[in-house]
Amino acid sequence: MGDEDLKWKKEEWLKKVKSEGKMKDPTEDHKFGLKALQNPTRRNILKSMLNGSMNYSDLKEKFGLDDVQAKLHLNFLEEALYIEKEENNNDYLYYLTPRGEAYLENADYS
Repeated sequence: MGDEDLKWKKEEWLKKVKSEGKMKDPTEDHKFGLKALQNPTRRNILKSMLNGSMNYSDLKEKFGLDDVQAKLHLNFLEEALYIEKEENNNDYLYYLTPRGEAYLENADYS
């Protein structure tokens, strides 16, 4: 995807989350995003989506999570706007948002 396509994708996503009322006050939004990334499991979930979307069942299995733990981590990442989900045959498919992609582009994994 070229730079112009990425810019357009980010702009469209930003319009969408603002129109849906998901974008909070910028300061609070930043604090919440940082809180989401403090947890290593949530950071690893994001990294696992680097190569594409993952479904709920696979994420649970990959990270050894029960339903309560999985929902906690995924809901946190979704509320922080790092991931989005869509229903897929009685399961959920999770994928990175432009914010999640930007985090991974700039994260230091060492």
